[in-house]
Amino acid sequence: MIIDHPNSVEILLLEDEHADAYLVKMALREGKVLANLHHVVDGREGLDFLEKKGAYEKAPRPDLIFLDLNMPRMNGCEFLAELKSNPLLNDIPVIVLTTSDVETDVVRSYQLGAASYISKPVDMAQFIDAINQLGEYWFTLVRLPQGHKI
Repeated sequence: MIIDHPNSVEILLLEDEHADAYLVKMALREGKVLANLHHVVDGREGLDFLEKKGAYEKAPRPDLIFLDLNMPRMNGCEFLAELKSNPLLNDIPVIVLTTSDVETDVVRSYQLGAASYISKPVDMAQFIDAINQLGEYWFTLVRLPQGHKI
């Protein structure tokens, strides 16, 4: 959890690299984004979170999902296909945040319903800046239908 605030947004991060998850957390904190960050390590665990299964029975519905593509058990594309085929969950915006810069991954992610695709910068300062820009865009500029908290 980053900042626990009654008006904060819920973000689900699917990321198997704990160092990258930590950088996302730090960047959101640095950008003063009022968000509760929930971290899972693969697509299977992400679906359990969204479907409130097992340990996630009290999990909140996320307002936004940050998704890595390269994960064990269920990768990001498999997760995205499952999510977008579920009429109860398919309206949650998904931001692909991955090391892959391969054009076919970009195209496939958008075809599967990703709202944005960001290649993770290797440099830590650039990575933090990218997350801050995401926060600015999604939490300041974007307008979603009523009933969404973003």
